[in-house]
Amino acid sequence: MLQEFIHNGFVKIEQAFPRDLALRAQDILWQATGLDKNDPSAWTQPVIRIGERFEPEFREAANTEKLRQAYDELVGKGNWLPRQSMGTFPVRFPSEQDPGDGGWHIDVSFPGEDPSDFFSWRSNAASRGRALLMLFLFSDITALDAPTRLRVGSHATVGKLLIPYGDDGLSFMELAQAATEATEGATVALATGNAGDVYLCHPFLLHAAQPHYGKNPRFMAQPPLFPKGGLPADSPVLQAITG
Repeated sequence: MLQEFIHNGFVKIEQAFPRDLALRAQDILWQATGLDKNDPSAWTQPVIRIGERFEPEFREAANTEKLRQAYDELVGKGNWLPRQSMGTFPVRFPSEQDPGDGGWHIDVSFPGEDPSDFFSWRSNAASRGRALLMLFLFSDITALDAPTRLRVGSHATVGKLLIPYGDDGLSFMELAQAATEATEGATVALATGNAGDVYLCHPFLLHAAQPHYGKNPRFMAQPPLFPKGGLPADSPVLQAITG
C-alpha cells in the first residue's frame, strides 16, 4: 500500500466501510438534496453540493479499523486527527449540462489574505492543514457516473513546484495553473468503485470532476484528513515528494 501511495499518489481501499452503512448515509444525503430519488424528472441540476454532516453514519464510515490502519501507514501513527464529521458532498446527476467545475486542481488547505475568498486559500510544501485528500464512495460509481479523474503521480510534481515558495506556498489558482501545465500528458485514473470503497490520496494529487453520463446519481464525499499539528519530515506524505 505505502509504495503504491508514494508512486501513484493514491490507493484504493475496497470495502473500507460497510456497504449497508454507505446506503444508510446515502438516504441521509437524498433528504439533504430535497429531491425524490424515485423521480428522475426532478433531477434538473448537474450537481448539488451538500456541506458538513455530523450524523453517526458519517463518523462511523470515516473511522473504521481498516481506515485507521491505513491512516497510520500513509500519514504516520499519531500524525492525524480522527474525523468527527464528513463533507463536502458534490452529488452529481445525469445531465447534458456542463457542471462548470471540471478544472484540474488540488484542494488548498490554509487561508490567504482573505479567508472568505476560497481562491486565495493556499498550499505549501509542508502540506499545512491537510494530511490526505479522501474520496468516500457512497454509491456504486462506474466510468459513466462522473468518477473523479486523478492524474497519476502528479503529487510529486506539485511538491516540487511548491518547495521554492516556502511557508507561504501558492494560491489555489496559481497552483492549479502551474500544476496543470506541468503534468500535461500524465496518465489519468478514474475513481470508480462500489459503495463503501475509499480512495486515500496524497494532498498534492491533481484531480478533477467531469460530467455525468450514466443513469444513477453519484454520491461521494471528499473530506480532508487533518494532521495533528505539522507533519514531521518522516511522514510518508512528505517522503512521497522529497524521496
